[in-house]
Amino acid sequence: MASDTDVPPGTDVSPYDALLLVSFGGPEGPDDVLPFLENVTRGRGIARERLHEVAEHYLGFGGVSPINGQNRALVAALEADLAGYGIALPVYWGNRNWDPLLTDTFARMADDGVTRVLVVLTSAYSSYSGCRQYREDLAAAVAPLGDRAPTVDRVRHYFNHPGFVGAMVESTLAALDELPEAARREARLVFVTHSIPTSMNTASGPAGDAYETQHRDVARLVTAGVADAIGVEHALDLAYCSRSGRPSQPWLEPDVNDHLEVLCSDGVPGVVLVPIGFVSDHMEVRYDLDTEALATAARLGLPCVRAATVGTDPRFVASLRELVLERAASVRGEEPARAALGELGPSHDVCPAGCCPNERDPGRDALCGVPA
Repeated sequence: MASDTDVPPGTDVSPYDALLLVSFGGPEGPDDVLPFLENVTRGRGIARERLHEVAEHYLGFGGVSPINGQNRALVAALEADLAGYGIALPVYWGNRNWDPLLTDTFARMADDGVTRVLVVLTSAYSSYSGCRQYREDLAAAVAPLGDRAPTVDRVRHYFNHPGFVGAMVESTLAALDELPEAARREARLVFVTHSIPTSMNTASGPAGDAYETQHRDVARLVTAGVADAIGVEHALDLAYCSRSGRPSQPWLEPDVNDHLEVLCSDGVPGVVLVPIGFVSDHMEVRYDLDTEALATAARLGLPCVRAATVGTDPRFVASLRELVLERAASVRGEEPARAALGELGPSHDVCPAGCCPNERDPGRDALCGVPA
């Protein structure tokens, strides 16, 4: 456990005695697929036939989502990075929708004597589904523990942290190198993220930065980093994938497949898909981009490659350590350096009242007072 005495500079994580990686979860075999999708969609009125349709995406990969394996790798990378700096902070892992579930992880932490835990979400941006819904689930998971429940905080949104941006610049450069030489200079950088209902694309913090605004800021940062590295300025676009919900409900557009059609008709010679909305190559990346979008590009005869996500890139892992130390210092009443790039600056530590409201169940907003 972390100690607040005789701590070398730059390694003090007090008052936290544990770190918790929180993620979405995913099936790890064919029998898990439908129960997992039922967990994800419970209470949303999704038709059964739609669940079976989405299940086929997973079954095409043997019923195994890559996300759990990727989270195990990230936990190991975090443990190694912290240990390398002499930081004795145990790393736990819990999911919203599949094993290891948050309720089980919190019960284990309580049994281990954890009293205050800092959460890292595998979601870099603010929105209802990318932040508040996680906080609601965290609050629900600690509630049964009563007095044994640890205090829960989270690190701030890290979409514009230099470690995240720098890793995406390098993966974009590597992807450009995979394009035919004739297409590289005029290739379009198409930044891709998960679509959300347009009603959720609301101002999500004191600076009024919304989901789309945050992504566009990162897209500009990555594009500028690429230009600095190779001396070529590429045009950029923002597109979306993984739309779900009722057809009548407006979601953020354009869909990445539709956008590829437009780019081809406009004579763009090549495309790099840059998945800035995701921290690892999980199912939305493997299916929506690597399967569907690349198939669309192939049908169009449009050279197209997909850049890697940050995964366990050492710069990204180091950025998470820096965010842990930053939040710990802030809680201790100190004024830590808060690294951020772009126009939006560092995000807030504690979500303000009314941030990213729950449209489906406004009463659940009260749950968000537990994990700030």
